[in-house]
Amino acid sequence: MQASGNNFGASSDVGRSPLRVGIDIGGTFTDFVLTGPGETGLLIGKRLTTPDDPSRAVVEGVAELLARTGRPPEDLEVVIHATTLVTNTVIERTGAKVGLLTTAGFRDVLEIGNELRYDIYDLFMRRPEPLVPRRLRKGIAERTMADGTVLKPVDRDAAAAAVRELLAEGVESIAVCLLHAYASPDNERALRDVISAVAPALPVTLSSALLPEVREYERLLATVINAFVQPRIRAYLDRLGRGLADLDVAAPLYIMQSSGGLTTARQAAIEPVTLNESGPAAGAICAARTGRTAGLDRLISFDMGGTTAKTALILDGKPSISVDQEFARMERFRQGSGFPIRIPSVELIEIGAGGGSTVWIDELGLMKVGPRSAGSKPGPVCYGLGGTQPTVTDADLLLGYLDCAAFLGGEMPLDFDRAHDAIETRLARPLGLSVIETAWGIHQIVNENMALASRIHIIERGEDPRNFSMIAFGGAGPVHAQGVASRLGVRGVIFPVAAGAASALGLLLARPLACAVRTCLCLLDRADWQRIDALYAQMQAQTVSTLSAIVGERWTVGLAMDLRYAGQGYSVTIPMPVDDGERSTDTIRDAFEQVYARAFGRIVADRPLEIVNLRLSIHGTDEADSPLIVRETVAGVTTRASDRKAYFGKAHGHLWCPVLRRSALAPGVRGEGPALVEERESTIVVGPGQRWRVDDAGNFILDLQ
Repeated sequence: MQASGNNFGASSDVGRSPLRVGIDIGGTFTDFVLTGPGETGLLIGKRLTTPDDPSRAVVEGVAELLARTGRPPEDLEVVIHATTLVTNTVIERTGAKVGLLTTAGFRDVLEIGNELRYDIYDLFMRRPEPLVPRRLRKGIAERTMADGTVLKPVDRDAAAAAVRELLAEGVESIAVCLLHAYASPDNERALRDVISAVAPALPVTLSSALLPEVREYERLLATVINAFVQPRIRAYLDRLGRGLADLDVAAPLYIMQSSGGLTTARQAAIEPVTLNESGPAAGAICAARTGRTAGLDRLISFDMGGTTAKTALILDGKPSISVDQEFARMERFRQGSGFPIRIPSVELIEIGAGGGSTVWIDELGLMKVGPRSAGSKPGPVCYGLGGTQPTVTDADLLLGYLDCAAFLGGEMPLDFDRAHDAIETRLARPLGLSVIETAWGIHQIVNENMALASRIHIIERGEDPRNFSMIAFGGAGPVHAQGVASRLGVRGVIFPVAAGAASALGLLLARPLACAVRTCLCLLDRADWQRIDALYAQMQAQTVSTLSAIVGERWTVGLAMDLRYAGQGYSVTIPMPVDDGERSTDTIRDAFEQVYARAFGRIVADRPLEIVNLRLSIHGTDEADSPLIVRETVAGVTTRASDRKAYFGKAHGHLWCPVLRRSALAPGVRGEGPALVEERESTIVVGPGQRWRVDDAGNFILDLQ
């Protein structure tokens, strides 16, 4: 029988309180977590992602969830969603045909960039091709000065002619980014009016509305990327909305942003560039909350799914947020090789391959893993869906870490023989190795690559991995976590409840969030605080308006400021007191020097400080602040399901491992590896001699120090 790729576990008694569902679309699987406020039961599901139309898997999954609960659609209170569609659209270049209107003489900023070379010794260094070809960039005769003075207004007739030329080229979206528009939006708004008069239905992105911040290249890129993905994201959200409506689901649809906060589907369609890392950001939110339940606030979040693996640092119980991120790197692990934009995001680093990453032999006869992935179609060879290239999942199956009959709760049986034949014929024979040696080599390469990239990421931030614990999740994360963690020397590994769908669970723990930024260039000791307070007030009104549909009157304000030493090109961000009575030049300098010293190891005494940007965030406050929901253990179920042989390298060879049912492991239970701990969504691999326990919150913990 052909596998359907569906897996919805049994739920505990969910009662009649409203239901909430979190949905995370990954490259291989779409994950679902359904729960009601204050309940201990979770209903968890996985379906193979439908890449031709990701909304199809979402709608089918929600229908299946409701059928399993026996509850009517009106009991669904909210649908919260994360997606990789923005990232994939940019990487695959499947977005809209974009026209760009910019200041005359500045249309080549897309090629000029920031003039930085990520590899100064590579004469053939590649950069991403601009998303807008030169013929679709039109220079507009206008000029706004750096102080916001409009020196030359837009020639509306000439602008209308430029728009008609772009329409004749078949553009589907227009980006507008004028010089110094962060200081005054007047000319950009005039162009928007011209475009609306010529083509009322054409999507338009203004840089002054999206990112009113100094740095022309980054602002231009964000504007172009938003215009590039907007039509596709808008069409996707429309299809998803119609699909849910067809199920009679009237619940509001909220979308996770890269910043780790929720926004409305309407706002997501306007600013889709903010959704780049929505799924991984949700995973980091879940990791931070899990760490707090375990009494830990210094964590490494390790999220390994079917396509990629990513890590994030969690300090003081919160994921690190950065305004510097990159799209579509030409060199996967090379900072500076992609599209840099300044959008608030949970600070993540892609550290390696996923379960579906393909394994191949390069021209030097060396085995390589990734970056290509088998995805959901055709998927790993063992899925039996047409895949022929060996993957990490195929290797894990041959090593004994996965059970052919228990994968996804038995809903998706795996084909051991196909995986064996693929690794033998494509890898083992050409390399002159046995099949098990080859599978172990794949496993080791993946773990080593991920540990190396994680160590560099942590050390670059002035931290020592030995002072951290790891939280591991994702479909493949629990299989590889102990290998990665042992190499890093971390204190231990925490596997949260529902580790295989932690990002979907993180969606249910997230809060609404809106961010705003305004450039305000001035020396700190000459700052006009009345003007600054007025700008903060404008930003607050804007963000509250954006989130009013979600937060109502329940929200908190966070203020921050980008500062630098006068004359420097880059800045650091420091938090600001909300009460202006607590602000002083000395207080702000002290805060700046603490952040600067932590980042660069030194300060520059007596150098004047310059304010660059003002930042404001509005956080919704709701039941997401309640304790983390955990699944009840299943009473009357034996802890030990069976025994299975698994391979742990030449030092240990094949060892018989007890196969434990995680749902039957009560708080306080302890043991020692080797062991395999199975959930419906993932399998935890415990190495020989490693000690494990279950804490009071239901977390499965490996103690490594």
